[in-house]
Amino acid sequence: MRCPFCHQDHDKVIDSRSTDGGKVIRRRRQCLDCSKRFTTYEHIEENTRLTVIKNDGSRVPYNREKLLSGLQKACYKRPIAIERLAQLVEEVEEGLFHRNQREIQSIDIGQAVAERLKSVDQVAYVRFASVYKHFRDLDDLLDEVRDVLEGEPPERPEQGQLF
Repeated sequence: MRCPFCHQDHDKVIDSRSTDGGKVIRRRRQCLDCSKRFTTYEHIEENTRLTVIKNDGSRVPYNREKLLSGLQKACYKRPIAIERLAQLVEEVEEGLFHRNQREIQSIDIGQAVAERLKSVDQVAYVRFASVYKHFRDLDDLLDEVRDVLEGEPPERPEQGQLF
């Protein structure tokens, strides 16, 4: 595993924990070169591959990294820790895999992400929704913002703590 700070691949595992019912292994590591600590997550690859049906009818393999990347873009410069985004992706994946379907519509994935993101950060939700809902004009965007403002407030971190 390469250190995210010095990019060397000399590290030791300090702590390992199983999470999500054994589906994910969290490892706390320390670089032997720069002594900085970092966390890695190992995910069990599902035997059944999930196929995503895009809006144009094309089919592509499900890609966890693409989902996380989209969330990171929506949360750019927002006070949300990457660990919270990874947790959100885990929640969405758990729902997807429990359906026991081999194919899923991209719109269903977008809805699942949007539901969870709305309770985490309203600005990130509107950014995500603007891509996922394909707003036609500013009125569509304003309608969505009004809906968000009328809904429940998002989670709030404790003082000095990120999500």
